[in-house]
Amino acid sequence: MYKLFSFRLFMIELLFYLFSITLVISSLLVVSLRNPVHAVLFLIFAFFNAAGIFIMLGAEFIAMTLIIVYVGAVAVLFLFVVMMLNVNVAELKQGFLRTMPLGVLVGTLIFLQLMIALSYSSSFFPNIQAPTDLDELTNTEQIGLVLYTDYFIPFQLAGLVLLVAMIGAIVLTLTHNKATRRQIIADQVQRTKDSVQLKDVKLREGVKL
Repeated sequence: MYKLFSFRLFMIELLFYLFSITLVISSLLVVSLRNPVHAVLFLIFAFFNAAGIFIMLGAEFIAMTLIIVYVGAVAVLFLFVVMMLNVNVAELKQGFLRTMPLGVLVGTLIFLQLMIALSYSSSFFPNIQAPTDLDELTNTEQIGLVLYTDYFIPFQLAGLVLLVAMIGAIVLTLTHNKATRRQIIADQVQRTKDSVQLKDVKLREGVKL
């Protein structure tokens, strides 16, 4: 029994180090490869390894979110965008050194804001009373109970922020071509019966305008 338990712990530790080393190598390749398509492929591979670590930690909800949302939507969409736009990597790297100080400054400010927000998060959100029967609920069920009860308003506000971002992206990328014929709904609704004329066309004769 002790040998079986030791072998199980050894396999768990081996899988953890395997996922961790592969995740670190994939992350380094994402930021170091020159080909953006290869970088996105290694980004997807890094998400899969991170999901494996979360499953080992018992956070199956976060693992499925990584696979469904990031791998299934964000990474694949980014891959198609990179392939369709035919990004010129040489032009992108020309201004890298010039804009690097600004990027470091913005990243530092974002990190400080996150640390301040996390430090004051306990006073902003209400105290959550943990259910007494936690052992009978899965991790996903516990997140759902808390998310749609005590954190319902912040969850809906986050959805509104995403909606505004989606509308902004559509407005910024929407282009109108004057040569394209479009229907004007208001003019069609205001049309009267006089707009249509019925003519009795005789056989083998055209319509005279």
